[in-house]
Amino acid sequence: MTVLSPFEEAAAHTLGIEGGFSDHPSDRGGATQWGITEAVARADGYTGAMADLPKARALSIYRRLYWDRIGLDWIAAVDRAIAAELFDTAVNMGVGVAVTFLQRVLNALNRQGRDYPDLKVDGSAGPATASALRALIARRGVVGRDATLAYLNALQGARYIELAELRAANEDFVLGWARRVWFPILAPFRKAA
Repeated sequence: MTVLSPFEEAAAHTLGIEGGFSDHPSDRGGATQWGITEAVARADGYTGAMADLPKARALSIYRRLYWDRIGLDWIAAVDRAIAAELFDTAVNMGVGVAVTFLQRVLNALNRQGRDYPDLKVDGSAGPATASALRALIARRGVVGRDATLAYLNALQGARYIELAELRAANEDFVLGWARRVWFPILAPFRKAA
């Protein structure tokens, strides 16, 4: 039995949601393959057709621009599920948005600063964010972890509705975006096919 690394596990989940090639007329990102936009691929030096972007190249971009940029190895060492959630949010919404969500949630769960000090919500997962997450898990255990995941998904879902309200063309994606939010919630209730 092959054991996946935290990055491999998170990337497999996100690739399963992102799928393959897409060039939807309502998508401001234009042509995408494996969830990588053409702009990101070109900035990475890829010159081929987007439909031909190799999965290995997409994984390399995922690792460098999302996983490593946030510092998800240290988050995965605390909790793999939180790391995977942040990774998926970063791929879909941006690194700063994902980390900002985490910092906001950690601030709300610190019991008015009794468990750990409030964080500066700056979108950078530095030592203070690491300390706060470790303190939350140490003090609140699985309940704290589950609350963190629930609130990260709640913020993500609220952001999707805001995006649809701000730009009608985004309504084309709201149902698909919901898969990112409802999957973790409904997974225990799904029956095997």
